[in-house]
Amino acid sequence: MSNANDGVIREKVTEEMRLAAKGLALLEAQEAAHVVKIETDLQAAEAFKAGSDVKIEELETQIDDLPGKDNMKARNAISREAAAYKNDSKYIDAVKVIKGLNPPNGHFITNQIGGVQKAQAESATDAAPAGADKKNDKAKKDKKAGDTAGISPAERDELEKLKKDIIARKCELKDQGMSGGQQNKDAEVVKMVNRMNELKEKEAPGSTAKKGKDDGKKKKGALSSAEQKEFDALQADIDAYKGKLKAEFGYSNKDIKVDPDLKDMEAKLAAFEKRNK
Repeated sequence: MSNANDGVIREKVTEEMRLAAKGLALLEAQEAAHVVKIETDLQAAEAFKAGSDVKIEELETQIDDLPGKDNMKARNAISREAAAYKNDSKYIDAVKVIKGLNPPNGHFITNQIGGVQKAQAESATDAAPAGADKKNDKAKKDKKAGDTAGISPAERDELEKLKKDIIARKCELKDQGMSGGQQNKDAEVVKMVNRMNELKEKEAPGSTAKKGKDDGKKKKGALSSAEQKEFDALQADIDAYKGKLKAEFGYSNKDIKVDPDLKDMEAKLAAFEKRNK
């Protein structure tokens, strides 16, 4: 499942950045037009917050296990880590959305610009420099070329459904007493994973290819900007995945820690963290 997880992570890096930027632009446009009510994805906000809360709870448990003056430094470090989760822009937005408020950082916004906002967007386009037209034309051509090489809306829906069905099936097998390795060998799981990889490969050729010997070697040095984005997205994905396991499938904290897919994601995260020190 590690290859499948890698593909999911790569997809979410770009999608997460695009949605946040789009949401923030929409929020700014609506505020300028004195529109205060927007549509948000409450379910996604709740899932993300639940995942972060699991991590925060784990950190707070670690603090409880470090009593005494000698452990003050360690407690403070863990407290700062927990605070970082709570101060994350996406976590702040999730809390706002759950409370029925607008997300200040543009996350979890689902509605499109319309009415006054649409007129403002068109006006801004008309006022753009002449050189912007050529840039926009090129972007449209690139997008069109990309669309022909990607997957159809129906296949996109099928891909998203497969991801959910795989998790549900593995939870069912877990309840039957199967280990993570046995779950991965289940005929139904294998069939769904193979189909998921076919769609992912069609969408992004090479995304599911196995790493060569050179690719598997650990690289030294600081993370590149692209790797840093992947690292940040991976942290968010892990939190969201934990929240999903706990909220939708009733996993206990103990069950979450031994989930094989989560272990794969955390192993990759640990490799990033080791290089980032």
